[in-house]
Amino acid sequence: MGENRRPLVWLHGEVKTPPFTAVARFEAGVLLRRLQRGDKMALPHVRPMPVLGARCAELRIPDGTVTWRILYRLDTDAVVIAAVFAKKTQATPATILATAKARLRHYDRVITGEA
Repeated sequence: MGENRRPLVWLHGEVKTPPFTAVARFEAGVLLRRLQRGDKMALPHVRPMPVLGARCAELRIPDGTVTWRILYRLDTDAVVIAAVFAKKTQATPATILATAKARLRHYDRVITGEA
């Protein structure tokens, strides 16, 4: 891992073909590497998700008729990925948000030794 790169911590999900097309998988990889380097990104690639918590956002990866979302949090030492899903409606489903929040809380407990 490069000197200035944060590791990716996958709490859930993966980026693989299928279901991602090869082009979308490549785009996801480019965006994730930019996050690891600490690049500042905004719409259309990244949308803040304060409903998940501080430093949380979603990557947006268009893929034909599907738009993939990667919910993540930028910690000082890692990019923590809480969910990967195909978004089919305007709003992010409440179940996905609740599950992502629970994964992040569990991760925080494990990291701090409170689990």
